[in-house]
Amino acid sequence: MTQLDTNLSPRSAAFKTNREHMEGLLARVNEIQGRARAASGAAAARFAERGQLLPRERVALLLDPGAPFLELCAMAGYRMDRDDPDKSIPGCGLIAGIGFVSGVRAMICASDSGIAAGALQPMGLDKHLRVQEIALENRLPFVQLVESAGANLLAYRVEDFVRGGNLFRNLALMSAAGLPVVTVTHGSSTAGGAYQTGLSDYIIMVRRRTRAFLAGPPLLKAATGEIATEEELGGAEMHTAISGLGDYLADDDRQAIRLAREVMAGLDWTQAGETRAFAPPALDPEDLLGIMPRDYRSPVDMREVIGRLVDGSEFTELGERYGGATVCGTARIHGWPIGILTNNGPIDSAGASKATHFIQACCQAGTPILYLNNTTGYMVGKRYEESGIIKHGAKMIQAVTNATVPQFTVYCGASFGAGNYGMCGRGFHPRFCFSWPNAKTAVMGGEQAAGTMRVVHEQRAARGGGEADAAALDKLTTAIVENFNNQMDAFHTSARVLDDGIIDPRDTREVLAISMAICREAERRTPNRIQFAVARP
Repeated sequence: MTQLDTNLSPRSAAFKTNREHMEGLLARVNEIQGRARAASGAAAARFAERGQLLPRERVALLLDPGAPFLELCAMAGYRMDRDDPDKSIPGCGLIAGIGFVSGVRAMICASDSGIAAGALQPMGLDKHLRVQEIALENRLPFVQLVESAGANLLAYRVEDFVRGGNLFRNLALMSAAGLPVVTVTHGSSTAGGAYQTGLSDYIIMVRRRTRAFLAGPPLLKAATGEIATEEELGGAEMHTAISGLGDYLADDDRQAIRLAREVMAGLDWTQAGETRAFAPPALDPEDLLGIMPRDYRSPVDMREVIGRLVDGSEFTELGERYGGATVCGTARIHGWPIGILTNNGPIDSAGASKATHFIQACCQAGTPILYLNNTTGYMVGKRYEESGIIKHGAKMIQAVTNATVPQFTVYCGASFGAGNYGMCGRGFHPRFCFSWPNAKTAVMGGEQAAGTMRVVHEQRAARGGGEADAAALDKLTTAIVENFNNQMDAFHTSARVLDDGIIDPRDTREVLAISMAICREAERRTPNRIQFAVARP
């Protein structure tokens, strides 16, 4: 392979400006995500008084020491619990990610009961569904650490109740697909949420802390007149000795986590796969902080990014002289082949045709594909319409949609219009999708949207024999630009689970290496499918 050269100048004013901007965004991401840890940690005294571990302490004990943990959707729900950007707490009351438990790679989903007693926060349902989707697609065991007050009844929405059924359906699908569901019920798991426990294959309960019932004492009394305590209705001792809901009885959180690790250790599960020798990038990944410009419209040579992600900075480019704004080629990450598709500008007909050919060639070779998004979309104009931009863009989208290899997407810069679709945006179900903190996603730029609507209003007025009100159009333009700009940044899109998390550009290589390993293991694994999910005794 050819080692990429660099034209980057880390001492230039432009690089320093870009770096300062990126460092500022990263500091903001870390501060916002830190709020969830701080808010949960503030409950330490209350948890200690009850003899419990904090949720993140439970996760840390569950995971193998020193093994990688890929946290997912940490920005979910940002500014959706409250609109104040300085007070909003992200995460949706869930801690989710992929890590190793007793040597088994698994999806972990833990209630963050240090925040609002673990009640599901805005976008919590979407986050929960996304991590279940990842577990199903990548054939991962699912470990739940449950302690939740359930849905927030004060913010009840019927659509959340109906869509929430998918959570339980997915648990049954995982079990039937041969993906073990292991649950530690640390505290409350009540009403509909009781099925989060009940639909598990292995259930560990904690003495005097677990509560699992369909109707608690207040509702029971109101509905039937019966009086019973929480312990009588749904305590751990009752469920492990009488109802048969619980399989293991633990005296405290630590013992419960130890039992969960023992259950995972007892699974005959494919362990981490083959590792290969590899060389680190020859170009410094630290430079990734200074490559992407503050203004997404400024040109970037994405080979500068590729050279800081791949082994030895070696990249074999396909069709460099044809459709040059679309960059395609092969490289390796941690010794494993990867096809890379990225943009040095808008996608024209030649670029779309080349990308289609490249995607199909990767599928033929069984090579996963990485899409590094940095495009304002497909080219427009009379010349491009005559060249068949629609049909060429359509066949690129068809190739992306029907690709038979794992696909990964990283939003590095702009991802606008149909370019988002052709570059395997979230709607095209890449296995994993991450954003850099400077990323922008929209149907078009705010100025273009405002300009379009201005022309529409002016033409409408002209057809009526008059002129459009200039002041009203200026006001409309300002409103449209503000509306678009407020929705396009990574903080907004990640809050709505339109990616799997915002990552530091310098971590991209390691995140991709983990994601690729997860997919390779999934392909080698043949779970023991059964006709129905594992039923309780």
